[in-house]
This record gives sequence, structure tokens and C-alpha cells, in this order.
Amino acid sequence: MSESVIGESALPPAQGEEGHLSLALVNSAIAMPGGHTVDRLGTPAQTNQWLTERGLAPVDAGMLDMCASQLRSLREQIRSLFAARAAAVPALPAAVAAVNDAMTRVPTAPLLQWDDKSGPYRATPHPTTQIVDHALATLAADAADLLTSPDAERLTACGSPPCNRYLLRHGRRHWCSTRCGDRARAARAYARRTRPGTA
Repeated sequence: MSESVIGESALPPAQGEEGHLSLALVNSAIAMPGGHTVDRLGTPAQTNQWLTERGLAPVDAGMLDMCASQLRSLREQIRSLFAARAAAVPALPAAVAAVNDAMTRVPTAPLLQWDDKSGPYRATPHPTTQIVDHALATLAADAADLLTSPDAERLTACGSPPCNRYLLRHGRRHWCSTRCGDRARAARAYARRTRPGTA
């Protein structure tokens, strides 16, 4: 792995990630200069670590390829919704449906259970078998909350290509990190120096 790949994977959270897990999810795949991508959900182990760091799964959850794939799929659907909101264009119906589907995977009321010895009781099924469903529901609900909150007005893509992260704009800042801000300023300065007719 190159130094730039390692450095980019250590980027600080983008503005707003601390308050919105869905923003952290969308930013878990990072496009970098040179065409490299760091995917923090690239393997089941990385997915487990990402979920554990956010309190969405125990350390020993034992994620499978299918689990990581489900999370990556939701990430792309939420990314699509964030892009539509930031650009003020209609969202893809499939992305809206995917978020709604993820939110409804987890029961909101304790379900009726039946034990052969003690009889009926009510309980919420718990994560041992449904960790991914709980994580998907939590992330989807957070995305829905963000998209329908006043914060949605501040949702924007990082203004330093090729970075693909999203952030909640604070003032005039349109970059997800100091590194991206420096890169954008350097590109603007280079463009001014190399413009025809400038000395």
C-alpha cells in the first residue's frame, strides 16, 4: 500500500460525521489522487471494525462477505441521496426505497415469543442474529433524519477533486479536511500561474 493510501485512510472525520453515522458511512470509501480508493468496508473484518468503532456491533460479531456487501450497498444508496440533496435534484426512487427498506428491517415493538416451557412472552429479537439488520436500520434512520433536518441545507460534497467525501458545510468551508483544502488551494494557484497571458 502506498504512503498516500495510508495517509488518506487516516484522514480525520469530515465536518458532521461525529453527529451523523450515515455521513461516516458514506465517507467510508475514499477516492484519492492517482485513482486509488480506500474502502473501510472492503472486507468482513474491516466492516466489523468500522461497525464496532461506532457502537453498532460487538468486536466478535463475525461479519460475513454478505454482511459487508449489504453495508456497501446501503452506503451507495445513501451516497446517491446525499448527492441528490446537495445538487438539489430529484433522488433516485430505488435509493429512497433502499433506505426505507433498511429502516423497516428491525421491529419497533417487542414481538410475541413462545417458550415451550414458560409460555408466551414479548421480547425484541437481539443482534446476535440480526446485528447487520440493526446496523442498517440505524444508519438508514440517521440518513433519513439528516436529509429531513435543517442540517441538510449544509450538506455538500468536498470541493477538492478527486475526493468523494461529504460534509456539513461550516461557513465557507467546502473541504472535508485540511489536506483537501490545501490541495484545492494549490490547484487554484497552479491554474492562475499557468493561465495564458499571465507572467
